Amino acid sequence: MSGYTGEVEVGGAVDVRELPGLRITKVATNPFNNNCYLLRDTATGETLLVDAAGDADRLLEALGDGRLVGVVETHGHWDHQQALVEVVERTGAPVLATAADAADLPLPVDRVLEDGDVVRVGSHELTAITLVGHTPGSVALHYAPEGGHLFTGDSLFPGGVGNTEKDPRRFGTLLDDVERKLFGPFPDSTWVYPGHGTDTTLGAERPALPEWRQRGW
Repeated sequence: MSGYTGEVEVGGAVDVRELPGLRITKVATNPFNNNCYLLRDTATGETLLVDAAGDADRLLEALGDGRLVGVVETHGHWDHQQALVEVVERTGAPVLATAADAADLPLPVDRVLEDGDVVRVGSHELTAITLVGHTPGSVALHYAPEGGHLFTGDSLFPGGVGNTEKDPRRFGTLLDDVERKLFGPFPDSTWVYPGHGTDTTLGAERPALPEWRQRGW
């Protein structure tokens, strides 16, 4: 893990975190400055992509000689899917997403994710966690080893939950889900990899939960 900061920029270098048997590569992509994550089993080369947000060439360059075994779309918003068609056409990788957001994607979903489903890459397992509010069918992925790792898409960022367009019902639903499904079961050491910007940890954000609820966004 030494040297990983989670700070990337479009056109700049990727950032790589080495866990036992699993390499996490964070890439910032055009055209909307999204974060994409490649999770590679270092023994087999099997790789999972979290959000084909943009710049297929850049993503496939970061994939290198890995074998893409799936693309998880954390939600159906257009800025997280700009490279999806090209990546799938060039690799044959299946698309994974929730049923609620599937219709917003430009390709059929090969595997529908539900709460608690296991997504495998090589010998490693990640658990799908559905989060409602930013979209009807957002999904996070949790990887338990090494203190825990959460790939949250646009549902959780440093400083707050994802945009709910000033809808108090959607905001309340999202914050409830995030508190119950993320902050509730997982420790402060859990690292958060969001869909935009820098990383954070649950411990860094936990003290601010009452403030988020009070301000309403």
